[in-house]
Amino acid sequence: MNVIIVMGSKSDLSVMEEAAKILKEFGVEYSMRIMSAHRCPDEVAELAKGARTAGAGCIIAGAGMAAHLAGVIAAHTTLPVIAVPLDATLSGMDSLLAMAQMPPGIPVATMGIGKPGAKNAGLLAVEMFAVSDAALADKLAQYRVDMRAAVMAADAEING
Repeated sequence: MNVIIVMGSKSDLSVMEEAAKILKEFGVEYSMRIMSAHRCPDEVAELAKGARTAGAGCIIAGAGMAAHLAGVIAAHTTLPVIAVPLDATLSGMDSLLAMAQMPPGIPVATMGIGKPGAKNAGLLAVEMFAVSDAALADKLAQYRVDMRAAVMAADAEING
């Protein structure tokens, strides 16, 4: 299985690359696309409708402002869709609320705003795939051990 990362414009790439970095770190295949829910809606629908056949296990969608990309994608697929709100206006709150307030029946998992949200989107995709992939689950467990060790090392550094 792979992940499709979609963003509304090229200016979103520097944020959405955080999801790609995580997927690459865990050895999860992914592709990246630039598609706007408003400027190329037919292409977005086609991508979403064909994602499962293309081997995707989930889709990560990042957008700012009106932020309809994740919702439009979710309307055209039954694959899990993970939304990343981007800080284009209003400190990203407009995007966050647009993504989090999906109508009942069309769920979208919404992450935090910006790069931390994109990183968590990648990790959530890894967690979903790890449900049926023991080797990936082991890598994820080690990732968390390594995070803990880094925090404890930083604590020891300042506390002697």
